[in-house]
Amino acid sequence: MADHSSDTPPPLPALLPVLPLRGVVVFPRAVAPLFVGRERSIAALDAAIEREDRVVVLVTQVNARTNEPSARDLYDVGTLACVTQVMRMPDETVKVSVQGEERVRILELVDDGGHLKARIEIVPDAIAEQDAVTELQERVRTAFAAFAGLQRRIPTDVVQNVVGIEDPGHLADMVAAHLGLKVPDRQAVLALHEIGARLARLAELIEAEAEVARVERRLRKKVSGDAADADAAQAAGEQNDGDEFKNELDELGRSIAEKDLTEEARSRLDREFRKLKMMNPMSAEAGVLRTYIDWVLALPWADRSEDVLDIPAAREVLEADHYGLEKPKARILEYLAVQKLVERLRGPVLCLVGPPGVGKTSLARSIATSTGRRFVRLSLGGVRDEAEIRGHRRTYIGALPGKVIQSLKKVGSNNPVFLLDEIDKMSMDFRGDPASALLEVLDPEQNDSFVDHYLDLDYDLSSVLFIATANFLQNIPIALADRLEIIELGGYTEPEKLAIAKRYLVPRQQKENGLAEVDLKVADDALKLLIRSYTREAGVRSLERQIGAVCRKLATEQLEAKRARKRLRVDPDRVRTLLGAEKYKDKRSESEDRVGIVNGLAVTSVGGDLLDVEVAVVPGSGRLTFTGKLGDVMQESVQAAMSYVRSRAEALGLDRSFYQKIDVHVHFPEGAIAKDGPSAGIAIATGLVSALTGLRVRHDVAMTGEITLRGRVLAIGGLKEKVIAAHRAGLTFCLVPEENRRNLEDIPAEVQKGIEIRFVAHADEALRAALVLRDPDAFLTLPQTYGGEALGIAAEGAAVAH
Repeated sequence: MADHSSDTPPPLPALLPVLPLRGVVVFPRAVAPLFVGRERSIAALDAAIEREDRVVVLVTQVNARTNEPSARDLYDVGTLACVTQVMRMPDETVKVSVQGEERVRILELVDDGGHLKARIEIVPDAIAEQDAVTELQERVRTAFAAFAGLQRRIPTDVVQNVVGIEDPGHLADMVAAHLGLKVPDRQAVLALHEIGARLARLAELIEAEAEVARVERRLRKKVSGDAADADAAQAAGEQNDGDEFKNELDELGRSIAEKDLTEEARSRLDREFRKLKMMNPMSAEAGVLRTYIDWVLALPWADRSEDVLDIPAAREVLEADHYGLEKPKARILEYLAVQKLVERLRGPVLCLVGPPGVGKTSLARSIATSTGRRFVRLSLGGVRDEAEIRGHRRTYIGALPGKVIQSLKKVGSNNPVFLLDEIDKMSMDFRGDPASALLEVLDPEQNDSFVDHYLDLDYDLSSVLFIATANFLQNIPIALADRLEIIELGGYTEPEKLAIAKRYLVPRQQKENGLAEVDLKVADDALKLLIRSYTREAGVRSLERQIGAVCRKLATEQLEAKRARKRLRVDPDRVRTLLGAEKYKDKRSESEDRVGIVNGLAVTSVGGDLLDVEVAVVPGSGRLTFTGKLGDVMQESVQAAMSYVRSRAEALGLDRSFYQKIDVHVHFPEGAIAKDGPSAGIAIATGLVSALTGLRVRHDVAMTGEITLRGRVLAIGGLKEKVIAAHRAGLTFCLVPEENRRNLEDIPAEVQKGIEIRFVAHADEALRAALVLRDPDAFLTLPQTYGGEALGIAAEGAAVAH
């Protein structure tokens, strides 16, 4: 047997992506359009597109109704093709144009979970007897031309081009590609690598098809008389199209019968299917109806993942993936425990609120892993159209279901972990309010009958574990927030960032930057320098970028060195050399006690920080000035603190009218940064008392707490972040409200060891602890005066009362 191939085929990679075909056989050197809709098929197509040669193995399914074909569902001979054109359609299908290149045999089929891959061998054309092939070649040319004349549906120029092909193998493939053969016959032709046998089989098939066409033609003439040849050809084409449409309807009817649907959905599909069968297949309405039926059939009405209710295993997954975040982890484990004890539990709607980079999205992925459920993410940032959630009604051209239904179709399960990312970034305009549309989705009392405008059917979302994420709770509408179980994720502390960097960030960046084989050690001091001086954030994204920058520079040095080093060590000096000058400088407290200078505490978007308070007293006429870009609440705190000081004038040794002869200026440095909130109240009061009395304020003391006119110290938020900031600044003493004693357990143990925390209920206590006094117990012993006592009219008022 002679080998007909002129060139040695190029070497093939070990595995190539496989695209299973339903009802289609593509031949070598033929160009064919394909519509790809199955998720695994689209994944195989994407893998082919990413390849430099853009090749994919096209293999026809034995049974077109099989949705997830395996090796036994595919023929063993297919075509190696090149993807020439790709078009993404609005309904998430892909229209692609391919050109066959080689006939191949499948040696091994591999399923990696994403798509099928195959190890193949090219099957070259072969000729057994040259004389017989030449004779068969002419026979096929003649039969094909005669058949095309009977059918009239193959364009004349196509017939001329095919008949003019000289290569016998190419001729056989092109003739087979243009014949309307059944799939088994087309596959049989593709499987014949010996050209003589292929041409002989083709000649028999063409002559049989031609005989059928002649009989049909005689019958049409007998019924309708001497009709025009053009009319006969058109009728034959319509009959063929009608047969194809009938086959599609039969397959669609079987799919509806086999699909596990709700009673309402089955009734609707049966009704729509009856309408479709009565329509012209070429009408626009038929296409709309067919798309609707396909969408309903594609949804996971009864497909679900089995919950993994192993609590210890789930705890291990959560602990392995995330450091800290104890409250969210505990809530997830509570949900799993209740789910194991109760047969059916309505899925809670958790909302993780916290600054960027603290692990909200990755925590949701870990929840899916720990529960054994599939994961799907929907980003709501910038969404402002209600139809994005609920879909468009079918009356609109190009209508589609909303993103909720589309996501469920994509994930293929009706109980996934569904992440609604950036729920606080939605907006609204004339097209509607998407936040209001989410009310039904996220309400456990309603979402068992969610209605998408496109489907117009009740869909049960009660088994879905919804998890929302947001950066700012106040940006979430009240009605929507009421349906959410809020779990706040604070920013990471420095010890937590250090642990995360050592456990996760450094190993990941080492691997991603090609240093996996190098013994890389980053000292704790170097990581602390990166945290304090090169990043300023609540999360760890910038920290990971800086660690990545260090690894990239080390990788560059490794390649430029004459001899690569097996061990690399990074200390603080090495960090400064690689990254340059430090970007941020930690605030430090004063080195000595001063008058009118107080260490306040604040919480910013990137964690806790020192808030300097400066008070100056100058001769004047009783004006109170406050500067530093203060918000309304903070301005009111200054006024409240001043009123408290005036009420304690006698105890402080001040004249009752002292404020009429002076001007007081309260300033908060870093005036370009906006500041607001009531928690600086006692720091302001301490600064005012120090400036008015000349008493110095201890430089090692920080304080936080809201002050009232009576001097009460009220609770504040962010105690953990504030105390950590004081500890980081080198302070050893911190005054906090008595009402915040319940938050003491949130403060890391190592921080509590390094700083003394004193709880105060009244501003008098804070002043005794913060001011430099000879006898603190003797300070502020007189009672506070306000109201009539402060004006000296209390006795007169009492006499009037009597």
